[in-house]
Formats: sequence, structure tokens, C-alpha cells
Amino acid sequence: MDTTDRAQNAFEDTKGKIKEGIGDATDNEQLEAEGKLDQAKAEVKDKVEDVKDSAAEAFNNVTDDDHV
Repeated sequence: MDTTDRAQNAFEDTKGKIKEGIGDATDNEQLEAEGKLDQAKAEVKDKVEDVKDSAAEAFNNVTDDDHV
């Protein structure tokens, strides 16, 4: 698990929530949409990290000396 990637994803999600909130409060639909897009991108990146973690765990389980 790369904590740097996870931290960047969390930052992007937070940035998106802020943009969405400001856009909503100011009736700026474009800023609100950008915020939602930032949040969606962060969620997808988190899912990719989850898959990478699962793949690494599966690889470690297969290559573990106890299983050979």
C-alpha cells in the first residue's frame, strides 16, 4: 500500500468536496461539477489502490514458503 498515493487521493477528494460546496453556495454549476469530478477521480484511484493491494497480498500468499 502506497500511503503517498492514498494521501493524494484523500487530498483530491477533500479538494473536490470544497469545490462542490463553494460551487453550490455560489450557484456556480461549473465549480460544483468540477468538485464532483475531483471526488470521482479520487474514488477511482482508491479502488485501483485496493486492487493493487489485493494483488500484492495474493502474490505474497502464493509465493510464501509455507505454501510451497
